[in-house]
Amino acid sequence: MKMEKIIVSVQWCDKNFGASLSENVPGAVVLTAGTYEELQREVPETLRFHIEGMIEDGDDVPQWLRDGEYEIEYNLVDVPTLLHVYGPFVTLAAISRATGINQRQLSHYANGIKRPRAQQRQRIVDGLHKIGRELLTVE
Repeated sequence: MKMEKIIVSVQWCDKNFGASLSENVPGAVVLTAGTYEELQREVPETLRFHIEGMIEDGDDVPQWLRDGEYEIEYNLVDVPTLLHVYGPFVTLAAISRATGINQRQLSHYANGIKRPRAQQRQRIVDGLHKIGRELLTVE
């Protein structure tokens, strides 16, 4: 049986991570957390609490949601979010070396001062993948 997928859209918002759940979850579910790890811990708890509340209120809740037959997928919606999620593990200097994008420019992206074009976003993602591949070679 194919599991239903719940997409969690994550965005960096004024020194916090904010998240909202996809439209296949009835009702509005929005939450914030200080770190991405904290957000990932909070999402399943918040979702369970939301489902319990809807059931108690007599709302129409899809059976797959009642039965917990879903998987959660996180979508980092923009470059500032991407850079803040991986910032604890990879410095802007390292990303700059891997991408060829000026560190100051990356800082502007991370702080929302400038918005990168799609091509620049892809360079950042590719640079993070490159760094990850290098780390996987460590023995």
